[in-house]
Amino acid sequence: MADVSVNGRRYRFPEQPTVIICFDGCDPEYIRRGLADGILPSIARFRETGFFGMADAVVPTFTNPNNASIVTGVPPAVHGISGNYYLDRATGEERMITDAALMRCGTILAAMADAGVPTAAVTAKDKLRLMLTRNLKGIGFSSEKADQATVAANGIGDVEQMVGRARPDQYSADLSLYVLDAGIRLLERRAARLLYLSLSDFVQHAHAPGEPEADAFNRAVDERIGRLVAAGAVVGVVADHGMNDKSRSDGKPNVVFLEQELNRRFGEGAVRVICPITDPFVRHHGALGSFVRVYARKATDIAALMNASAALPGVEAVVDGAEAARRFQLPPDLEGDFVVLGDAATVIGAAAAEHDLSGLAGHRLRSHGGLGEQRVPFMLSRKLRPEYIAERNAHGGLRNFDIFHAALSGIA
Repeated sequence: MADVSVNGRRYRFPEQPTVIICFDGCDPEYIRRGLADGILPSIARFRETGFFGMADAVVPTFTNPNNASIVTGVPPAVHGISGNYYLDRATGEERMITDAALMRCGTILAAMADAGVPTAAVTAKDKLRLMLTRNLKGIGFSSEKADQATVAANGIGDVEQMVGRARPDQYSADLSLYVLDAGIRLLERRAARLLYLSLSDFVQHAHAPGEPEADAFNRAVDERIGRLVAAGAVVGVVADHGMNDKSRSDGKPNVVFLEQELNRRFGEGAVRVICPITDPFVRHHGALGSFVRVYARKATDIAALMNASAALPGVEAVVDGAEAARRFQLPPDLEGDFVVLGDAATVIGAAAAEHDLSGLAGHRLRSHGGLGEQRVPFMLSRKLRPEYIAERNAHGGLRNFDIFHAALSGIA
C-alpha cells in the first residue's frame, strides 16, 4: 500500500473515501447525553462496528492550534500555531491569526494531494480555510464565503448550487451543517477521496448538552455522519476542544480580569495580558477563554506576578513560559513570560473594558481554553487494530491529532 511521509509520520493512501470531521466544541458530555437520549444513532453504531474512545486535545484548547495539529499530525511546537491571537515580541504588535503565515510545516492534506489523492478541505470559518489549505492543490473553501468560491482560488465554483442553498449566516448552526452537506455532495460527485470537514462551535457556546437547540444540532450532525458512512466512506470524528459553563449562579460570567488585577496591585502598565481565544467570531464568547499569556511591562519581578496570579480564585495553574512550552508542546518563541489557566468554571480576561459580552444576549457564558476542555471524543466508523491502540497507549494515549493517522493507517 502506497503512503506518504508527513512531519515524521507515514500515512497510507485511503483505500476507500475517507472523511475526517472536526466536531468543533464537541464536549464529551454532548455525546454521552446524546447516546443516552437516543439522538445519535450513527455515532451509536461506531461503538459496535468502529472505534469509540477519548483523546487529549492540544492546550491551549482553542480552535486554531487544534485544527492545525489535526491536519499536520503534530503539536504546535512543530507547526507553529499556538492560539487564535498573539503578541509579536519583535514588533510589540498584537495580531489575529487569519491565514497560514505562521505555519511552519506541511499538512497531510497537501501531501496527499501532491501524491495524486483527490483532496478537499471544507471549513465553517474562512480564517481556518486559509490556514488549513496551505499549499493544497485540491478543493478548499468555507461555508462562510461559499458564495465567493472560484475554481482558480478554491478548486471549485458554484458551491451554493452544489449544496442547494445560499451560504449561511456566520452565527448559525447551519454554518456547520453546510460544511457537512458540501462534504456529502463532494463525496457523491467523487470530487475528493480524502476530505477534512471542520465545523463551528457556535451552538456549543450557546447551548448546554440536553438543551433542545443542542439536541437538534447534534441530531442533524449525526444524520449527516450516517449519510457519509452509507456513501462508502471511512469516517473519523474528533473535537478540537471541549466546552464548559463559565458562569456564576446568578448567570453572570465567572471572569478573572487578570491584567486589571495585576496592574492594580503592581502599578498601571505593569503587565499586558493576551487572550489567545480572540478571533473574528467573538460574539458568542466575548474573547474570554481559560488560557492567557502574560507579558511583563513595567513590573520586573516575574515570580511575584505569578504568585499573585495563582492566588486569584478560579485560577487552576500558573506556568512560566519555558515550562508551558515544554509541558504543552508549544513554540517557545511565541510564549509569554508566563501563562495562566482558569479552572473548568472560570475564564481569564484582560480588563473589563476589552471584553464585549453584549453578544451573549442573556445566555450563560460557555467557553474553553484550559485543561478542563482537553478531553475530547475520538471516534471512527471502522475498528482500530489492537496493536495500533497499544502503540498509542505506550506513547501516552491518543491525541486528537492522531485522527488522520488512525483512519488511514490504524484501521483493521
